[in-house]
Amino acid sequence: MSAFRTRSRATALAATTTAVLALALTACGGSDSGTGTRSEGPANNAAPAAAAKSATGSGSAAKSSVATKDSTGGSGTGGSGTGGTTTGSSTGVAKGTSGSASTPACTTKDVKISAATQDGPPYTHIVLTAKNTSGRKCEMKGFPEIQFLESHKQNIPSVAKSKPAAPVVLGAGAPAYALVKLSDGGADENVEPVKGFAVWLQGGSGQALVGAPGPDGIAVDPAKYKTGYWTYELRNGADDF
Repeated sequence: MSAFRTRSRATALAATTTAVLALALTACGGSDSGTGTRSEGPANNAAPAAAAKSATGSGSAAKSSVATKDSTGGSGTGGSGTGGTTTGSSTGVAKGTSGSASTPACTTKDVKISAATQDGPPYTHIVLTAKNTSGRKCEMKGFPEIQFLESHKQNIPSVAKSKPAAPVVLGAGAPAYALVKLSDGGADENVEPVKGFAVWLQGGSGQALVGAPGPDGIAVDPAKYKTGYWTYELRNGADDF
């Protein structure tokens, strides 16, 4: 009877031990199989990945939105700028064209041209004055085309630095001026006497015969003579030549 109880307790203890070991093995085996904690790893990592992907997607969307906005803004700005430039150019051209169309070039019938000596002696320069006598406005274009001598049929050269920045438009009764160099004033220059000369106006028709100032006329050196552009007034620097 005592031996039977002892065997029964041993059997029960063995069964209990076996059950405990089975549970322990089951728990360990679940961890190693990757179906427990490891299977939860991807599931847990999926949320950050999805969040990251979502954030990336949102970032791209935001970037796309900004790009679209910038592009739209740029396009709008560019369009506005281009439109502005075009409008400005059109306005400028329209004004220029309108001005040129509405203001005819002065002809020799519109102005009276006279000559006077400047400084001297020796008299190295004269000043041409063209007064608008037409009763309407006209434009004095470029420089006077002058021929002093019968032996030199070409027009005397012009001085580029004397060209004014804006067109010279004369109202009724208004004058324009052009400085003309005759010579260097040297005693050994090859000068020729001139008592009258011809002037043409650029863009206009006709020829004006101008009397030289002084009873003896002027002395002209064909190697040195030059003319400035028509201006509203003579200017220091631009008309010094």
